[in-house]
Amino acid sequence: MAVQNPQRRNPWEPAVPEPQIRLTHADRDAVAEVLREAYSQGQLDEDEFGDRLDRAMRAKISGDLVPLTSDLGVSVSPGGAGQAPRTEGGRTDRKLTTENPMEKVGAAAGHLSAFFLPFLAPLVLLLVGGELSPYLRRQAMEALNFQLFCLVSAIVSVLLVWLVLPALVLVGVFLGWFILPIIAAAGVLMGRDWRYPLVYRLIKEN
Repeated sequence: MAVQNPQRRNPWEPAVPEPQIRLTHADRDAVAEVLREAYSQGQLDEDEFGDRLDRAMRAKISGDLVPLTSDLGVSVSPGGAGQAPRTEGGRTDRKLTTENPMEKVGAAAGHLSAFFLPFLAPLVLLLVGGELSPYLRRQAMEALNFQLFCLVSAIVSVLLVWLVLPALVLVGVFLGWFILPIIAAAGVLMGRDWRYPLVYRLIKEN
């Protein structure tokens, strides 16, 4: 008598479902941007957009996002829906833009906080508003990274100020601190995805 392999399934038996992958902030942000685009094109009304955005921000696994985008012509893959490709550092390459005036003003305040509440203001925006607005989260993280990078660069330059190069770096840091946040604020007030140049980002997307 042949012994049947207990691991082998009969053809008519349903396949064992694969485990769902836990979502990251980047996954939720990508789906939120898909919903935002659908809303701007009239595929979703205001109530539908708000409801789906809330569900997207509270989603835990990739399957939770399927019904949010299936009728918008966007497929959901394990590990994220509509997820943009990432670089080796894990940062999403997809640009986030906005037409929401409140998001623009909040993002601008985060960048300009370098002049009145450095570190604290972008951190609060990241923790409080970040879960509701992917755009605001991205810009608050960018502002916080810029301010942290300037602080670390200034400290290192002061410690090595007796060398010529660190002294020049220190001058560049001070000029950048007073000029770049103004340029960043102007950019986000136009709804653009602002990225500071030549900045090493200590805080990265999950």
